[in-house]
Amino acid sequence: MIQRWRQRSAVLLAEFSLSLIYPFALSAAAPSGPPSSASASYAGSEMVLTGVVRGAQNHSYIEAPFRVPPGTRRVTIQFDYTGKEQHTALDLGLLDPAGLRCWSGGNKSVLTVGLSDATPSCLPGAIPAGAWNVLIGVPNIRAGVESHYTIHVFLSHTGAVAQEPEILHQPLRAGPAWFRGDLHMHTAHSDGQCPSQTGKMIPCPVFFTVDAAARRGLDFIAITDHNASSQYDAMRELQPYFDKVLLIPGRELTTFYGHINFLGSTDFVDFRLDGKTVPDMNALLRSAARVGAITSINHPLAPSGEICMGCGFTPAKPVDIRLLTGVEAVNGGSEQYGLSDVPFWDKELDRGCRLTGLGGSDNHRPLQPLDQIGSIGSPTTVVYAANLSVPAILDGIRAGRVFVDLTGSRDRLLELSAQASGQVFHAGDLLRAPRGATVDFEAHVVAAAGGKLRWIEDGRDAAQTPDANVTSGDQKFSLHWTSDGQRHWMRVQVEGPDGKLWMLGNPVYVNWELSNHCGP
Repeated sequence: MIQRWRQRSAVLLAEFSLSLIYPFALSAAAPSGPPSSASASYAGSEMVLTGVVRGAQNHSYIEAPFRVPPGTRRVTIQFDYTGKEQHTALDLGLLDPAGLRCWSGGNKSVLTVGLSDATPSCLPGAIPAGAWNVLIGVPNIRAGVESHYTIHVFLSHTGAVAQEPEILHQPLRAGPAWFRGDLHMHTAHSDGQCPSQTGKMIPCPVFFTVDAAARRGLDFIAITDHNASSQYDAMRELQPYFDKVLLIPGRELTTFYGHINFLGSTDFVDFRLDGKTVPDMNALLRSAARVGAITSINHPLAPSGEICMGCGFTPAKPVDIRLLTGVEAVNGGSEQYGLSDVPFWDKELDRGCRLTGLGGSDNHRPLQPLDQIGSIGSPTTVVYAANLSVPAILDGIRAGRVFVDLTGSRDRLLELSAQASGQVFHAGDLLRAPRGATVDFEAHVVAAAGGKLRWIEDGRDAAQTPDANVTSGDQKFSLHWTSDGQRHWMRVQVEGPDGKLWMLGNPVYVNWELSNHCGP
């Protein structure tokens, strides 16, 4: 087994060095005849294998063959069979061209193997092209009984979660809502640490990070270890148990000139921004986009140097900001310590760059008390999404339906909407308002009594801001704004009595199509 892991690791590294995704084509070998009497039909990236197991095949193993084309990045199988009421029991495994890839016994009906993650009882690693087989063990079938099985085989040619079979990203919770999460944290797979049983600081297992998120009451987290993808296998194991906390695949692409959050794909992206391997930041961002990830800049105004290597965003060449989705406007409570990244965000917005403002704890110590700044969920990124699934959360981030709760509460809410020309717009939306037109903005604040609402227009306090003291647990504020026909952005934030940020909202964009200087 150890040797097999070593072989797969070597092949995986070789696969990671590939820069091309091969064109996706599907073919299947004709399945063998009896004893399984299997037949296959398929369309696109899915094949369906069917067959019959008979009583005479008790205590035997049956193979259902299929072919995997070059360029495949994930193989997923879904297995079902009849006759369980007659005590028929069929075990499930998977063979690749090199040998046994999975063996689950009878406790699983879905198996998936990818480059860096797999169902527990399966091995992650390279997906070799050629003849594969679903391996069916028959520990019990009565004489004279027939069991009909159906196997759906899904082949994915990219690591983008949105391209995985739907059975792998069913929503943990259905229906639209505000979902609370943390998009930036580290585990043993980079530099996350926690005390061992004897009190020594050791690389901290992924379990403790997910458990802390569950105790915090978060709906989702992205584990973003530095340049690593090995954490995905642990996440695949933990997700079925933590079925209230969505685990989003991510990593922090750590370069000498800035750190980029990478979310939504398990594909490898080369982080070696040295002018040769990866020519510049734009090349890195284009590579991320090609594999279906969204990207954001982490802690852009952090100091760089020996204190924090490459932590600030200091690319040697101009960066096309249009290649990014967001920016970490709040990192691990830095806003409350005078190290705000909000000015960087405001500056890019003023240039015409629509970046979603996000938060991330940047947690490296998952066992620290949850009431401490920088613990998991401090700050909390709150996303309005169609449901609790990876594609829906990422779509919510792209849309800008996001606010950051710097207090890490479980119930605070900050919503911004606008009415113009009989239409309703929300944070992240674009609206048109010709000169002289009135836009009616409304802010909805929940669970923030004692705070104060601020209207921010183009990075400064909006003119003629009405009284905005938050005096109740559920309160709405209005702002009637007259357009000058030019491009503007309007967002809201809530501050505590001491002036520290409690919540930070994303903008509504007005006349954004008129001029856009965003780019290199």
